[in-house]
Amino acid sequence: QVQLVESGGGLVQAGGSLRLSCVASGRTFSMFVMGWFRQAPGKEREFVAAISRTGGSTYYADSVKGRFTISRDNAKNTVYLQMNSLKPQDSAVYYCAARSSTIITTTPNAYDYWGQGTQVTISS
Repeated sequence: QVQLVESGGGLVQAGGSLRLSCVASGRTFSMFVMGWFRQAPGKEREFVAAISRTGGSTYYADSVKGRFTISRDNAKNTVYLQMNSLKPQDSAVYYCAARSSTIITTTPNAYDYWGQGTQVTISS
C-alpha cells in the first residue's frame, strides 16, 4: 500500500503561482512513476503531468506545457507540481497518483494509488 497526501492548494489570482506537494508513505517511493491529475466540477479527471521514477523524464498535457513543472525528491518521498501563469480554467481539485511501473502514462486507470486531492481555485 502507498498513502499519498497532497498539499499546497488554495485561491490565487490569474497570473499567479502555486506549488503543490504530495508526500508518499508505505512503500519505496522511487519504485513509482508519479502523476498529477485534476478534476473540475462536471468534468472527467484529466492528466496534467507525470514523472519517471528517477525524475529523468517528464510529460505534460498540452494545456499546461510551459507553465507547469513536475519534479520529485526521492529522498523526501515527495513529488511537486510548480504551477505558474495560472488561469481560471486551471481551477480544479488536483490529485497526485502513483503507478507501479517504469512506463509513464496519461491514463488515470493505469495508476494504482491516489491522494485525496487539494483544491486549486484561480480567480479572474
